[in-house]
Order: sequence, then structure tokens, then C-alpha cells
Amino acid sequence: MIMYKFWGKVRKNKQRGKGLGFPTANINLTKKIPEGIYVSYAKLGKSIYPALTFIGKAKTFDEKNFQAETYILDFNEQVLSFGNKDIYGQWISIRLLEKIRDNKKFNSARELITQMKKDEQKAREYFNQSS
Repeated sequence: MIMYKFWGKVRKNKQRGKGLGFPTANINLTKKIPEGIYVSYAKLGKSIYPALTFIGKAKTFDEKNFQAETYILDFNEQVLSFGNKDIYGQWISIRLLEKIRDNKKFNSARELITQMKKDEQKAREYFNQSS
């Protein structure tokens, strides 16, 4: 069941997700969606990918911008195999399927990475059950 759906052009941001091991497609949000981490689908071109999407302000890094950041599971293997080396400027559509948890401030980037790995595992379990 789709909770929320939105779309926009992928924009370059601080590339912090890539540095944490979770590269994300960032898009501006015009809708007010409750903050948190969601299991999602990302559609790029004609392809749909399982993903994990963060909605809100990155509290751990004291961010003030409300945004959407989508981590496509197995991004390199899936997206790059279709020849999309760079998704900046491309249109992406996101469907939020299920909320995993609320937005939270972590004490360190290391603590955030640990939680992100748990979130990724929950997303993979979700997709394994629905396939």
C-alpha cells in the first residue's frame, strides 16, 4: 500500500550519504510528509528499484532543510548496470510504502551508520516478504 508519492529532479547536495556508505538521491519536497525512515520504491526512467527513504531534517548534522533522501538498495549493481552512471538532474518518482521509524538525532556518524544498516536490513526483509 502506498502511503505517499512524490517526484522531482535528483539534485546534488553535500554527498554526506555517499561518505557514510549510503549514497542517496536527494530531491526537494513540496509536500509535508511526516519525518522518518520509510521502505520505498524509486522509479528512474522505466525501472523501479527497492529503496529506503529518509524524510525530514538531518538532526544528527543539525540540518535545517526539510528534504527527501532516497537510498536505492544495491544502487551500483542495479542502476549502473542499466548505464545510468550519474542520476543528477534526472526525474525520480518515490513511493513510500511503510514507515520503519521516526527521525532521530544520533550522537555520532558511527551510531547513525549502525542504525542505517539496521534500517536497510528491515527494508530487505520487507521486500523479501512481498516477493
